[in-house]
Amino acid sequence: MKKSSEKFANTAVLWQLCGFGGRQSNLGGVGAPRLRPRFKKRATTTPAVLCIFFSLLFAALVFFGWFDHSIFLSLSSENIEQLKTPKNYPLNCTAWNRTQTCPTNYPTVHKPTNLSRPSNQTCPDYFRWIHEDLRPWKESGITREMLEGARTAHFRLIIVDGKAYVEKYKRSVRNRDLFTVWGIAQLLRLYPGRLPDLEMMFDCNDQPVIKSRDYKGPNAGPPPLFRYCSNKWSLDIVFPDWSFWGWPDTNIRPWKHLSKDIKEGNKRVKWEDRVPLAYWKGTPSMAASRRDLMNCNISDQHNWGAHLYIQDWLKEIKEGFKQSNLEDQCTHRYKIYIEGRAWSVSEKFIFACNSPTLYVTPRHHDFFIRGMVPQKHYWPIRDNNKCKSLKFAVEWGNNHTSEAKAMGEASSHYVQEDLKMDYVYDYMFHLLNEYAKLLKFKSTIPPKAVELCPEVMACAADGVRKKYMLESLEEAPSDTIPCTLPPPYDPQELKAFLDGKFTNTKQVESWENEYWDKQNMKQ
Repeated sequence: MKKSSEKFANTAVLWQLCGFGGRQSNLGGVGAPRLRPRFKKRATTTPAVLCIFFSLLFAALVFFGWFDHSIFLSLSSENIEQLKTPKNYPLNCTAWNRTQTCPTNYPTVHKPTNLSRPSNQTCPDYFRWIHEDLRPWKESGITREMLEGARTAHFRLIIVDGKAYVEKYKRSVRNRDLFTVWGIAQLLRLYPGRLPDLEMMFDCNDQPVIKSRDYKGPNAGPPPLFRYCSNKWSLDIVFPDWSFWGWPDTNIRPWKHLSKDIKEGNKRVKWEDRVPLAYWKGTPSMAASRRDLMNCNISDQHNWGAHLYIQDWLKEIKEGFKQSNLEDQCTHRYKIYIEGRAWSVSEKFIFACNSPTLYVTPRHHDFFIRGMVPQKHYWPIRDNNKCKSLKFAVEWGNNHTSEAKAMGEASSHYVQEDLKMDYVYDYMFHLLNEYAKLLKFKSTIPPKAVELCPEVMACAADGVRKKYMLESLEEAPSDTIPCTLPPPYDPQELKAFLDGKFTNTKQVESWENEYWDKQNMKQ
C-alpha cells in the first residue's frame, strides 16, 4: 500500500504542475492539493485535456510497473519548493584529504532565479572609480609584456574556463595573501562560470609602486598591478583588502559578522551619552604622522579634546585580545582616522561606529572611500596642525549636535549598506570583468600554479585561521545577479564632484581659522 500511495502521490505532483490544485498549494506550498480539475473557460480546455491525458497515461505506466517512478520521489509536494534555492556545498575536507584535489561537484554555472534584486539595480557610485583605475590601459590594452613587468607581486592569479589558479612568488606579512586569495575563491563560488579568462598580479604590501611619472604618453605601457590602496601619484589598481574575510593576527572577524557586531555595539551607548571627546587607538610607530598625533592627547598642559591610546599587540595576543574588540570601542562621540605606512585597514571599522569620523588628511585611498564626502560622511582634519584641528572639530560637534550626529549616522549607514559583502563581491566581479576586457593575450596556466579552491586553503588550516575561513565561506552560488555597473564619469562631472569635496574641506578650514583667530584675540 505504501508503494501504491507513493505512485499516486507522484501523479498528484504532475497534476499540480499542470496547474490544478488548491489555491494555496503553489507547487507544494501550504494546503493539500485539490486533484479535481477546474475548467473556467472553454479556450483553455484543449491544453488541459492533453495534460490530463498524459497524467493518466503516466499513472497507468507506474501502477502496472512499466515505469520506474523512484526518480520522481524528489518531486513530492514538500520538496518542490526546495528546487528553487541553490544547494549548499560545505567544505569537504574528507574528500580533500583522500584525493588532494579540488572537488568536482561544485556547479560550474548557475542561473539565478531570485527576482528580489532586479537586474536594473545600479551599484553604489564608488563603483564608477573602476573605470578611472583602468583608464591608463583603455587605449593601449594590456599586453603580456606589461603584465610580466609587475613581477614584484606576491602572487599571480589565473582564471581559465571558470577555474582559478595561483602562482605564488613570495610570502606576505600577516596572512594578507592567504585571505586575499580566500576572498577570490569565494567570489568564484558566488558567481560560478561568470568570470572571464584572465591573469593578474597582486602585491600585498602597503605602498603603491607604479608611479605615474614613469609612464607618460600613449605608448607608456605601465604594468597592471593590484593592491589594497593607491594615491594620486600612482597607477596601482585598488582591490578590497584581506580583512573583509577576517584577520586572525588581530582577532578581527570577517566583515559579514563584524559589521553586525559593531552595529549592535552602537546600541549600547546613545550618541548623546557618549564621551564628548575624540578617540583613537592604534600603533604610533607605524608613521611619523601618528607619532605627531600622540602630542594631541589630553594632558595637564593642554586639552585638545582627544583620548589617544597605544595598542600593544604583543600584550593583546598574550591576554586573548580582551581590550581590542572593535564593537566595544564606540563609546566616544568622535572617532579619529589616520593613515599608517599608507592607507589603514581600520578605516571601515572606524566609520561603522555611528560617531563622526575626524579624518586626518590622507595621502592614499582604498576602493570605497572615494565615494564619501567631507561634511556629509566625515570631518576633515589638517595633517600639519592636528591638535588645533581636532580641538575645533570636537567643539564644533558639541555645539552642533544634530549636524554631528547626522554625520556619524551617514558614515555608519554608508559602510553598513553600501559596503556590505554583496557589494564587496560585486565590486570584485566588475573590476575583474572590466580588467579582462583589456587583456590582449590568451591566459595560460603556469606550470607552478596551483588550482584554487577553499579545500586547498582551509582543510590544512587550524585555529582562528580556519575558524574565520569557515565563517566567511560561501556555501552556495548566489541566487541573485550582480548589481549593474554604473557608467564612467564624464570629465566635467568628475571635476565637479572633486571640486565639491575640495570646497567642503576648505570651508571647514575657513571655520577653523576663524575660531582660532577669535581665541587668539581673547588672550
